Amino acid sequence: MDGEFSFSAPVWVYEGEAAWYFVTLPRGVAAKVRECIAGTAKPFGSVKVSATLGTTRWKTSLFPDKKSNSYVLPIKAAVRQKEQVHAGMTVEVFLLVNPAV
Repeated sequence: MDGEFSFSAPVWVYEGEAAWYFVTLPRGVAAKVRECIAGTAKPFGSVKVSATLGTTRWKTSLFPDKKSNSYVLPIKAAVRQKEQVHAGMTVEVFLLVNPAV
């Protein structure tokens, strides 16, 4: 079952060895994603998606985040550069969840 979702969320940075940029899905969207993928969980709970931010679309995965009880979406450097995205900025994201992919 595919699921289409859109949401707005702030971009934040994970300050590890390599700075990764993420958005956290709102809890309501995360709950709907969980419904959409029921019974098709991937390793580590990851969820394959096609994400769109601005005019840029890319394939990636959502990753479960126990702290927020949601999922996080990594935003690739190429996407951030093309769409001029920076930490603290609120972005509109469109997701297509397709667990069969």
